[in-house]
Amino acid sequence: MNSFKKYLAEFIGTAVLVIGGCGTAVAVNAVTLSKGGAVPTAATIVAIALAFGLSIVAMAYSIGNVSGCHINPAVSLGVLINGGMSVKDFIGYVIAQLAGATAGAGGLWIVFGSNANLGANGYGENVSALGMNALRAGMVEVVLTFIFVLAVLGVTSKVENGKIAGLVIGLTLTFVHLIGISFTGTSVNPARSFGPAILQGGMALRQLYVFIIAPLVGAAIAALVHRFILKAKD
Repeated sequence: MNSFKKYLAEFIGTAVLVIGGCGTAVAVNAVTLSKGGAVPTAATIVAIALAFGLSIVAMAYSIGNVSGCHINPAVSLGVLINGGMSVKDFIGYVIAQLAGATAGAGGLWIVFGSNANLGANGYGENVSALGMNALRAGMVEVVLTFIFVLAVLGVTSKVENGKIAGLVIGLTLTFVHLIGISFTGTSVNPARSFGPAILQGGMALRQLYVFIIAPLVGAAIAALVHRFILKAKD
């Protein structure tokens, strides 16, 4: 039963992240287009970044005491490598996260009445504002996920940080989105990319592999750096 509660919390948290973050991205971009591009690009980036960051903050203080509020397979991989969870729970978390992200994307499909744009990540001239190719997009995602997961592992490694951990993690997610939106839309989360891409299909689905592999690589590097270099000795 305890495991079920954790998996359910991860499902709910990831769904909320997709609805809040990706939903804001779709809505803000739609408003921008309807105004003929009158809304400043900087404003749209800030709005989307805050939506993702605040979604994490809200969920951290809602489900954090149940599952730790990973809501991201990359974070779960980092925790696994650091010895903070079992392989069984890792698999259960990832399944719940992917299912939650898909449910969240499905909710956006219903709300917006179309699956043409569900906030999927992407690269290339028609998707990336900076025209990233697959290799460069992957490199961006590795670096940004490294930063994010390293921050998560660092702030959660000390019990005394419990009250502020959710805020720090949310601000860090906002930070990496501010950097990465113009490059790839910012994933740093395979589940967040999976849900929208699966339902949106087309190019988003064909490019999905980059936004699964790169964040996991970045998370693994962050976990190894934290465990063997930065982690305080007992």
